[in-house]
Amino acid sequence: AWNYLGCIPEQRLQTGIITYSSGNHGQAVAFAAGKKGVTAVIVMPETAPPWKVAGVRRWGGEVVFAGVTSAAREAKAREMAAELGLEVIPPYNHADIIAGQGTVGLEIVQQLGEVQHVAVPVGGGGLIAGVTVAVSALKPAADIVGVEPDGAPSLRDALRAGQVVTLAEAHSVADGLLPLAIGDIPLKHVLGKVSSVTVSDDAIKSAARWFLESHGIVVEPSGAATIAALRSRALQLSGPTALVVSGGNVDPAVIRSYPR
Repeated sequence: AWNYLGCIPEQRLQTGIITYSSGNHGQAVAFAAGKKGVTAVIVMPETAPPWKVAGVRRWGGEVVFAGVTSAAREAKAREMAAELGLEVIPPYNHADIIAGQGTVGLEIVQQLGEVQHVAVPVGGGGLIAGVTVAVSALKPAADIVGVEPDGAPSLRDALRAGQVVTLAEAHSVADGLLPLAIGDIPLKHVLGKVSSVTVSDDAIKSAARWFLESHGIVVEPSGAATIAALRSRALQLSGPTALVVSGGNVDPAVIRSYPR
């Protein structure tokens, strides 16, 4: 989000910006906008967790609710952008967003130079696209795996078809991984370079609770997907491995309520 804003001429930001997000990208946009003195509108699903809504507002973002799917949020955001003259900040399907998220892959290689495997949670695909670009350039032998909920396998289906596939529905406790389709731009970056696995909601919940109790770190279900894949043996890897654990936007009490 910060990288995207930095690539936009200042005059285009004067009337404000808008994005559509289940919560994490929305908080990032609200934060970046606040630092730049720009107003930000965040279109969120009607089912957004209160913790994430509060997070967006805490960073100064104005929250608008629209539907329950990523398509509904995007339609509302683009409608408001046209009406109010706002700049749209996409959550994943743009080169500047992917480049910003690619710094995660850059840091993995810098901090774990011997890395052989990288696992990344997948929603719209911006994060895994950025990580793939960076890691494959610096460590071409490294294996990159996308992890999705069983109920939202948009990357898996796209990899099988060789093109974007729109799911009929998406459901999971991992609310940040529920776009009905991976973005076409992210798919171009990962096609032929990554594999995918899916994990159950039970495995995700158990992983999030285990991580909190074992390491004292609060991670939301969407971020815990990679841990779940390793613990459930959906991923069976040997050698230096990096799991991207992205997102702590959840009430710790919710995580503690999950079964072990």
